[in-house]
Amino acid sequence: MIDCIAGYHLNPWTCGIAKFNAILSRHLELPVVGIRAVELGAYTRPLLSIKMEEFSNDDAADLDMWSQAHRGGFELFLHAFHHTEIEQRLLAAAGRVYCGNAELFRDLSPARPDLVELFCPGTLLGPQRFQESEIKVFTFGMAHKIRVPLYRRLRDLLEATGRSYSVYVSTALHENTGFDDSFVVRFEELQGLFGGRVYFMGYLSDTAVYNQLVDATFLAAFFERGLRANNTTVNAAMECGCTVITNLDDHSPAGIVHMKNIIDINRVERLPEAEETARIGSEARAIARDRYGWEQLVAQLRPTVRI
Repeated sequence: MIDCIAGYHLNPWTCGIAKFNAILSRHLELPVVGIRAVELGAYTRPLLSIKMEEFSNDDAADLDMWSQAHRGGFELFLHAFHHTEIEQRLLAAAGRVYCGNAELFRDLSPARPDLVELFCPGTLLGPQRFQESEIKVFTFGMAHKIRVPLYRRLRDLLEATGRSYSVYVSTALHENTGFDDSFVVRFEELQGLFGGRVYFMGYLSDTAVYNQLVDATFLAAFFERGLRANNTTVNAAMECGCTVITNLDDHSPAGIVHMKNIIDINRVERLPEAEETARIGSEARAIARDRYGWEQLVAQLRPTVRI
């Protein structure tokens, strides 16, 4: 009997097969284990649910050695197959082989007449409908920089309004970075704080971000020390007239004033009513246009440009 699901990539936020494995494990009530993990040795009949093209050369070679040492002692769910020598040895060594589609079944049947043709159901991890709410908070920042204590303060302020609210979380990524386990843990903490009121939006295009900013009641953006004048996310929100909730310090942009054109999470006692929120957003749009806009930046750089 299968006693675990073994996968290569394990983060369901970034890998479709990892997501498939995570949902399958819930239905089978079995753990998901990394193929490279020492823990794999504690199981007697793992189901390897993989696509070999995702493997590095070294990891593929390690799996090749492991499969030959455990011939007949594991099962295999194939999501793709490219007829490499390692794949062919893996196919022969598995005790039972499942194919994810009819094409794989047809192509591999000559080598394994005992193949089982299967399929992959839909893999929506969070099938939530957006609930209408009076307050919409959009929060948008780099992965790994979700500052949970300040979101806890935000939660308390939102709860104190007595109005319904929703929190929409989008994430940007620096080049050569990804959604690692630390980000997943942080987002799960936000889910714990906000419950069913929080929605993960993934990586959004500029057009999608613009529409979120236009429709949001607040943008929440929190930083290690405080807002800086080169934070383009906050500047974009202010340009859109979206009221920003952030944290300020002595190095925050000149002219940015709590409850005039921004809200400082560390100073606010209550969130403003709709009319006052709209006024703060309007003041934010004005300073973004008149002091921190492209025309002002270009005006200071143009004299230094050689024609």
